[in-house]
Amino acid sequence: MHCSRSKVVALGASVAVVAVVGSVPTTAVPSTTGPLVPVSGASPIAACEGDTGFRDVGGVPATQFVNSEVEPHVMVDPSNPDIIIGAWQQDRWNNGGSEGNVTATSLDGGASWTINPLTKSSNCTGGTPANGGNFERASDPWVAISPDGTAYLMSLVTDTAPGGFDTNPDDMLVARSTDHGATWEDPISLNRDESPNAFNDKNAITADPNDADFVYAVWDLVVSPPSGNDNQQAFENSVAFAGDPLFARTTDGGETWEPARRIFRAGVIAQTIGNQIAVLPDNAEFDGELINAFTLLRGARNDQGTRGAHIAVIRSTDHGATWDMQETIVDRFFRGIVIDPDSPLPAGVVASHRTGDINAEVAVDRTTGAVYLVWQDSRFGPRSSIAFSQSLDGGLTWSAPIKVNQTPDLANNLNEQAFLPMVHVLDDGTVAVSYYDFRSNTADNGATTPTEAFLAHCHPASEDCSVAESWNEEVPVTDAPFDSRKAPVARGFFLGDYVGLGQNGSAFFPFFTVTTATDPANIVTREVGQ
Repeated sequence: MHCSRSKVVALGASVAVVAVVGSVPTTAVPSTTGPLVPVSGASPIAACEGDTGFRDVGGVPATQFVNSEVEPHVMVDPSNPDIIIGAWQQDRWNNGGSEGNVTATSLDGGASWTINPLTKSSNCTGGTPANGGNFERASDPWVAISPDGTAYLMSLVTDTAPGGFDTNPDDMLVARSTDHGATWEDPISLNRDESPNAFNDKNAITADPNDADFVYAVWDLVVSPPSGNDNQQAFENSVAFAGDPLFARTTDGGETWEPARRIFRAGVIAQTIGNQIAVLPDNAEFDGELINAFTLLRGARNDQGTRGAHIAVIRSTDHGATWDMQETIVDRFFRGIVIDPDSPLPAGVVASHRTGDINAEVAVDRTTGAVYLVWQDSRFGPRSSIAFSQSLDGGLTWSAPIKVNQTPDLANNLNEQAFLPMVHVLDDGTVAVSYYDFRSNTADNGATTPTEAFLAHCHPASEDCSVAESWNEEVPVTDAPFDSRKAPVARGFFLGDYVGLGQNGSAFFPFFTVTTATDPANIVTREVGQ
């Protein structure tokens, strides 16, 4: 694929800083940014063939994107801000998952990184029958770090034969590290499932910042009728299937985990997706309560009157031992699907950009207890913008959603699409939301789709973050547009269903995927201070 320099500048292996002609300028803000730091490079497991049973489906060869790193997550060690651990899918397949989840550790505040492929999440990353990690593919990596520095990696793992990704068996694995990700202990199985009509999906893990003994894992168990696997896309996205959140926790710092259990009943022809747990401050007002935020999809009438899609939360006041059985509705959900801004799609691509358009992301201010939610939403524009809502009373009530991405008004309004948001909070209360958009795109008949990443922020100490005007400060976190059409194709150009955003108390660390001239996807990061 030829890329015009006026259209997009491809980032090289060293993620070079270059000027781009025609890029839309951003608002100058009083923020400091460090250099863009490459985290990943050549695949450390490129020579491995961990999946030998599902490379040809119905006579159509499956495609593996070697050297691709997608769907990253990151966490800064709360006991030492110089230590950062990230994770991602390594060598993504077009028909689900990757060859394995890989981690990387920085011991110098993000300036340099050491990659560790031995996470025991799959055959290609050191998984064996003896340690329980002998799966053909892995996906959805998620990192958590306890206040004592103990790190946890949660992975969705599956075999692909017979039938493909999302068939038997699949599992949720949690591995622990006590040396900052240099080594990972044998993983613990949270919910192995061998039914071809049930699939563990969209996991998240949260270490309790108030107590190192408690760590919480949550995910969705999607159950389909016997014919459900005939349509992969419907299986993952339709409200015609059932899916309740499953929850497991450790109360002894990861030595043991309680059996997984349902913590909410979505109802008939209904499911949740994108469950994530946040922990409130341990003070007289909130007492360390838990909030589980998710997207609630109901396809049938119910006594709560919530047919359709909503962003919702449930709460626990006892470290997850019990949960609300009645959800609190944040707002109705208007799914923000991303489409190509100016061209037809290439042959074999069934959607433009696959994103986490069905997931909400959550963060908590550890001082005030304010809870923040962001998600992709189509109510503000032609397709996808970034919606934001806050709760100042522990998740009981929520502000009306506002648009927070600062993408400018453009002649082609499809260039205004913003996607893949993450949210985090600094010690001083500054709230930041990261996202991608297409503001630098120009029509070239689909040759390229220039894409950039940004970080918008609000200061609750002096601003009302529930008002859109409080979000007019924006920081570019890419140095130049990259071509997202070079990304792996997995029902659309795929950077991940989420990306990472960490913080060390005084600075944010966007941890995200870009494409390069020679590589379908690389992980990069940079420090953004206030």
